[in-house]
Amino acid sequence: MFIYKWPADKENDTGIVGQHSSCDVHGGGISSYADNPSRAGQSLVECLDQALQQVPKERHGDTPLYLGATAGMRLLNMTSPEASASVLAAVTQTLTQYPFDFRGAHILSGQDEGVFGWVTANYLLENFIKYGWVGRWFRPRKGTLGAMDLGGASTQITFETASPAEDPANEVQLWLYGQPYRVYTHSFLCYGRDQVLLRLLASALQTHGFHPCWPRGYSTQVLPQDVYESPCVASQQPQAFNSSARVSLSGTSDPALCRSLVVRLFNFSSCRFSRCSFNGIFQPPVAGKFIAFSAFFYTMDFLRTVMGLSVATVQQLEVAVVTVCNQTWSELQARAPGQRAHLPHYCAGAMFMQQLLSRGYGFHERTFGGVTFQKKAGDATVGWALGYMLNLTNMIPAEPPALRKGTDFGAWVVLVLLSAILLLAATVLLLCRACVAKGSSAI
Repeated sequence: MFIYKWPADKENDTGIVGQHSSCDVHGGGISSYADNPSRAGQSLVECLDQALQQVPKERHGDTPLYLGATAGMRLLNMTSPEASASVLAAVTQTLTQYPFDFRGAHILSGQDEGVFGWVTANYLLENFIKYGWVGRWFRPRKGTLGAMDLGGASTQITFETASPAEDPANEVQLWLYGQPYRVYTHSFLCYGRDQVLLRLLASALQTHGFHPCWPRGYSTQVLPQDVYESPCVASQQPQAFNSSARVSLSGTSDPALCRSLVVRLFNFSSCRFSRCSFNGIFQPPVAGKFIAFSAFFYTMDFLRTVMGLSVATVQQLEVAVVTVCNQTWSELQARAPGQRAHLPHYCAGAMFMQQLLSRGYGFHERTFGGVTFQKKAGDATVGWALGYMLNLTNMIPAEPPALRKGTDFGAWVVLVLLSAILLLAATVLLLCRACVAKGSSAI
């Protein structure tokens, strides 16, 4: 949950929004409560109670409250619209019990999720508009950067493009701070980290009887029914299997075989456009700077900080992935004993990320250098939520603005100092001229 705040004034009809605080909701996303919808609402109570304390009491009634759901709920809505509606009804019932101005719970489209992430990143990095030291807003001359988000159930790529998209479904026209933007975006459902891990697990169960992406020395019991219940994995379900029998699966630390499993997730051959990313989806060539966040950041951070590997180039990333996938279970535990639950999956996650960026999105040695992997920009988390709020503020009436917008104290100090320097310079110049004039008259 994120709490945002903004001033009464607006800049060219788009609110100036900043992050006040955040709260991590315990448990899974609301889609994980499909079998018990009432728990979806209860899962939000702790963070909502925190919001009651942080938002001034006199502002509770006119503080808008929204709930945005993403790929997990999109998947649930595809397979069971009734369950999806029940979950949304349950969270709505909880949210309306609080004194805030509840405006609705909605499932974002993949396109919305991608665009809002792009808006968030460029807003936080001040690529749209910037507050100058003289107390005025101005538009920076630097361009926007692309955004890549890797969530649990989907991944998004979004960037500004000069030419119209060959597929209109991948183009969005935006108007922000008085400026138009043409943006390419696409969301790949079932290509989020959690769903990719499930799809790889299903492949390992069917084709190998072991998991090449898991570290050697690691083994666990798998219930196939839990694997195949995801709509992303349903097509891989065998016609006959014992849904109640558990299967013992062990890791083998095999980078080459792991890569072959990951590559099978993509279709690089089908394309009816001039060029595609994968699965027949049109994508212009990537160019310029990009920011990659969410699971992109966590995976890259593990490679850098825990493994101590260099990942500045495509080749270095490929070497780093092979290095991780060669690690045994005991070696990984020795490196990061506090991450035991996540350690078995870093090889698969890193291998998928590397294939997605290089072969999927088409980053090569020259363009990969323009990608930064970040969790935050300034004090705010990079993700779709802030972009969602920036969009929603167009529907929030602005309070009457002040007659004159003051400059903050720091700016006034700078202005006073500059005035003093200019006055001193002018005085010195006048004295010099007086001396010159006096000398001339003496001659």
